[in-house]
Amino acid sequence: MALLNIGASNSDDAFYRYKMPKMITKIEGRGNGIKTNIVNMVDVAKALARPASYTTKYFGCELGAQSKFDDKTGVSLVNGAHDTAKLAGLLENFIKKYVQCYGCGNPETEIVITKTQMLTLKCAACGYVSDVDMRDKLTTFILKNPPEQKKGAKDKKAMRRAEKERMKEGETADEEQKKLKKEAKKKGVTSTKEVASSKTISARKKAGGGSDEDCSASPVGSRNVVANAAAAADDDDDDVQWLTDTSLQAAQQRIQEQLSSVTAEMVMLSTDEPIPEKKTEKVNKGVTNGSVKHEEKNGAGQNAVQSNGYETLLGKIRNNLNKGSTPSQLQTFLGSLTAPRGEVMAALFEALFEGVGKGFSKEVGKKKKYIAAAAAVHGEESQVLLLHAIEAYCGKCSPEAVKEVALVVKVLYDDDILEEETITKWYEEGTAGGKISQVFKNVKPFVEWLQSAESETDEE
Repeated sequence: MALLNIGASNSDDAFYRYKMPKMITKIEGRGNGIKTNIVNMVDVAKALARPASYTTKYFGCELGAQSKFDDKTGVSLVNGAHDTAKLAGLLENFIKKYVQCYGCGNPETEIVITKTQMLTLKCAACGYVSDVDMRDKLTTFILKNPPEQKKGAKDKKAMRRAEKERMKEGETADEEQKKLKKEAKKKGVTSTKEVASSKTISARKKAGGGSDEDCSASPVGSRNVVANAAAAADDDDDDVQWLTDTSLQAAQQRIQEQLSSVTAEMVMLSTDEPIPEKKTEKVNKGVTNGSVKHEEKNGAGQNAVQSNGYETLLGKIRNNLNKGSTPSQLQTFLGSLTAPRGEVMAALFEALFEGVGKGFSKEVGKKKKYIAAAAAVHGEESQVLLLHAIEAYCGKCSPEAVKEVALVVKVLYDDDILEEETITKWYEEGTAGGKISQVFKNVKPFVEWLQSAESETDEE
């Protein structure tokens, strides 16, 4: 069976991973009863991840003819005699409207019906949500016949419910244990010993042992009683309040244990003549104020030097770009700079896209040759610096660009400027701290798509 790339824009790409079978049609009947049978409509719709009834209904709406799809037999019929090329053109329009992402053009999307009865396409690659034109006739059919929910979501809900039930059972068991401990405390140690001995005796009876007298008289029975009483005493140790020795000798001993030999000599404990609080406060204030002032002066000086150095670097790169330098000339210029590599990449990114908010991904696509030249200066290290430059630009220069950061990373990934391993490592390091910035929240769908695509290729 001949396979075609999904989407006319990807027809020339021999390595495109999303493919569908070529449409096969057959004209049946004569006269007024003539019909066009799309023989492999089920296979085509399966490749597009859409129900076959959607594509059949779309053909009928666009051709102004009656259409019917039988779920049991899988037969797709459209009234009238229609060429295969004409139906293929209509299928291409269906792919553009209801399959491909409006942001990145990836066909791995899902139809979502909002609360306001609007249709959207959620992309699994870049996370972009596309708004479908509700003026199309097919939208009413989709609203009446919504797509089936994925089984994975139902399985996750069932697992969450089961986990909640297990948590409740564990909490009730803990409460019962606490009640038993409190009751054992009230009765005292003697009562706990009696309870333990009675439990062991009854257990021996159930297991096939002799009478109460045999158990109490035998040395094995006495050992079991003592062991059970000791276990009950261990359980009560959780509620015992321990006191800490606050004497001078105990404090010195703890210091010697915790600190090294050098630092322990610096710690002095004395109870003879305590230093007046007012004097110590004045001394401490003087020391802290002096250190703070000194640190403030040094910090301000360092920040001023850093800011001035970055501004001069930014000005040099702007002048080089304004002169109309080619990507190769820019590459040699960046290699001759003595500034830190991270600052060079951040300044280059700021100079290339200064003031760009909306349409950030399109501008990156236009100037990708300059980015590729900069990424080739220091090899793999430049890829990491490039990702950090994108992150810094989105946070500093243009907050609106954060919305398109996934599209930007995808554009650079498609052009082989960024590699999959580098993107994944950068994302894991950025989300390791706990607090996740908006940049990594928007990149998350694209990284998940990369990981799922890698697992699919491994399975194949």
